[in-house]
Amino acid sequence: MFFVGASVGLSLLLIGILVLNAVERHFAEQDAEEVAVINKAVIDVLRNNNDSNLQLSKALFGAVSGHHGVYYQVRNQQDKVVFESAGANLSIVKDSLRHVTEISAGNLQVWHADDKTFRGVLTHNAIAGHNYLVITAIDIGFHLQFLHKFRLTLWLIMVLTWAVTLLAAWYGVHKAHAPIRRLSNKMGDIQADRLDMRLAPSFVPSELQDLVTSFNHMIGRLEDSFNQLSHFSADIAHELRTPLTNLIIQTQVGLGKSRTLEEYRELLYSNLEEQERLAKMINDILWLAKSDHGLIKLEQTPLDLSDEVSKLFGFFEALAEDKNIVLSLEGQVQQIQGDKAMLRRAISNLLSNAIRYTKSGGSVLVRLKNLSDNEVSLTVENPGPEIPVEHLPYLFDRFYRANPSRSRQGEGAGLGLAIARSIIDAHGGRVEVTSKSDKTAFIIYLPTTIKAIQ
Repeated sequence: MFFVGASVGLSLLLIGILVLNAVERHFAEQDAEEVAVINKAVIDVLRNNNDSNLQLSKALFGAVSGHHGVYYQVRNQQDKVVFESAGANLSIVKDSLRHVTEISAGNLQVWHADDKTFRGVLTHNAIAGHNYLVITAIDIGFHLQFLHKFRLTLWLIMVLTWAVTLLAAWYGVHKAHAPIRRLSNKMGDIQADRLDMRLAPSFVPSELQDLVTSFNHMIGRLEDSFNQLSHFSADIAHELRTPLTNLIIQTQVGLGKSRTLEEYRELLYSNLEEQERLAKMINDILWLAKSDHGLIKLEQTPLDLSDEVSKLFGFFEALAEDKNIVLSLEGQVQQIQGDKAMLRRAISNLLSNAIRYTKSGGSVLVRLKNLSDNEVSLTVENPGPEIPVEHLPYLFDRFYRANPSRSRQGEGAGLGLAIARSIIDAHGGRVEVTSKSDKTAFIIYLPTTIKAIQ
């Protein structure tokens, strides 16, 4: 409102000054026209009367009629006063007035004398071989009085206009902000336990509907993130509770009675397995936290994906043989830039997941394909029951289970797919999953040159 008040006030001030200048200019031009008429009438008398000074004085006395507040003085070439109007002593300004040849508003001069204010000029005139000095003036007291009252009235109007305009602007802004205030109040009602609230775009002006829609989308994302965080907290508590409970029970059983050295050794080995599981889970959680905050730094090296997959097959060979599963590789792709250790970890997590859910006698296929000069794909495919389509978008969420009642039975904490996605995202790629009646496939899309999100 301060800016509006200052802008309106400055505009009105400028308008007031322009109006006053225009009125003053109008009076000056009006006075110039009247002075010019009087001066011409005096000069006409001088041209038409060459008699004695007495006769000339009488003629000059009647030179001007019908004009109020008009004064003039005529001097001959000897600088003697031939005629002077009564009511004004023009001799006192004879030496201070400058000579003019053409009368206009710009060359009129103003002076004060005997509590009066005059505006006039001094002209030199050569008539019939004689030089005459003519001082012509008019009393502008009436004009000044009018201008004074006009100025007061104008500024009063301007002040009232400024006040009314400011009040109208405040009222308009107040009314215009009413929908925003209502929105603000509704937004203030949204709490952590009420993130399901949404604002109705139809109840706000059209100018604010996009804002309401964007706000609803933002609240929706916050609700999803908050629910995910709540589920994550519950899941991590559940995942940590199981190994901790095992450790506590096993320790209590071990301390329940005296045992042999070999029994204590077995107990310690069992506890070590649970501790290693806890350590791995905590390390995975810390890695994901670093990834979320962009703290993962990639080391770019040239990579041959077929060579990397073959090396991972060697690592999983024993596990695959134990479950009577065949690992196979198809296709060849161009060399890419990437972080070897991280990409191995991501592909390893997908292979481990595929082997885990493949029945004995099945096969896990890794397919490589060049999609373009700038992108390649790596698909890990395994046979298995179809995953319901509603679960597919959440498979990469942390601790997510398509079947909540199913336990992991020591097979992992449910962070492998989340880590794989974070690694692929860090390389500027993406990962997708498809599931049909007899096959599930995880597809990695990687750029040939890293566009890392760091």
